Amino acid sequence: MAQQHHEMTVAATGTADEALPVYLRGQATEFLRSLRQHRESTTDAQGAEESLEAARSLRRAARRIGATLHTFRPLLDPEWAAALRPELAWLRATLAQEHACTSRLTRLLEALHRLSGALPVPHPALEPSGTPAGRRAARRPASAVLERGQEHGEGWARPAAPGADGQHRSSRGLTVGAAKAAALLERQLTLARTRAHSTALQALGSSRFHAVADTIAVLASEVPLTDAKDDPKDLAADAEARLAEAVGVLPLGQAGHPYNAGALTHGLGTDAAPDAQDAPWLTVRSLLRLHRYAQEVLLGHACPDPRVMEAGHALDVHQEAAAAAQAAAQAARTPRIAPATAYALGVLHADQRHEVEAARFAFQQVWQHEAVRGR
Repeated sequence: MAQQHHEMTVAATGTADEALPVYLRGQATEFLRSLRQHRESTTDAQGAEESLEAARSLRRAARRIGATLHTFRPLLDPEWAAALRPELAWLRATLAQEHACTSRLTRLLEALHRLSGALPVPHPALEPSGTPAGRRAARRPASAVLERGQEHGEGWARPAAPGADGQHRSSRGLTVGAAKAAALLERQLTLARTRAHSTALQALGSSRFHAVADTIAVLASEVPLTDAKDDPKDLAADAEARLAEAVGVLPLGQAGHPYNAGALTHGLGTDAAPDAQDAPWLTVRSLLRLHRYAQEVLLGHACPDPRVMEAGHALDVHQEAAAAAQAAAQAARTPRIAPATAYALGVLHADQRHEVEAARFAFQQVWQHEAVRGR
């Protein structure tokens, strides 16, 4: 059914050869529109939010253009594509850091709230950095809510079940350290976010970025194609085959268990182990995006395969949880922190590694269920 839809869409909108330049021009136009919106945004709270959204749109367009240059490179001028792709990767990575710090802090504070049973934690992502509201939020950190709950006993000390004295002591250890752990994470990630914000502003004002923007402006009207006779549908099929090969390497049988204690134990074993474990999953995430964007080229902006979207969401959660676990582990290595704070950060790290395993399970369920149903 997906293949029939594929053929009908290409036939309705023109040949596959025409789809590539149409898609690239559209993404280049979106890039320029987002850039104009970013430059025209004001300095008040609403303008700062518009600026962040424009930066996200810039990043999305850069990611799609770069992926398209990678998948369909035989059809494009090789010198031009080889020069533009690393510049787009640099821009994408630079613009992603501020958003990553904000979402990571939100995830970790919410997890601490859930684990300790404290009062609701305000979302740092709601107040853009650099705005008056954002500065006021920084003066009233989310960890203060946790501290207030600890002082007044609001939802903190849950009574242990009879005979569960060890569990009660463990819960109390988490309660004592959660507020300080939240404050430490807030300091570290807010500092990282501020630096990322400054770096992004510097990048958008640099001659390097202006050179990229000039190239994209030309791309919006003229796509440098070659005379190659490669079929775009074959190149998209190659991207899908690379994805299938990478998925075949994943331990999907192990990930098929809702509670994968063996993988979690290895993930908590050493500093290097989680990175080694996560790498193949992150590779699949990148290849899944390449496959998705190749579908967008041939089919238009809609991705018709729900499996791709659901699997992509699971791998996004996987990446976010793995990065959050790493941030918790890094905070736990801060010199001279209290044992209760270190304990809370350790529990938080383990919780996020559980989230990693849950995301792997979700991916396995979506991918293999759809594969079986499609036979």
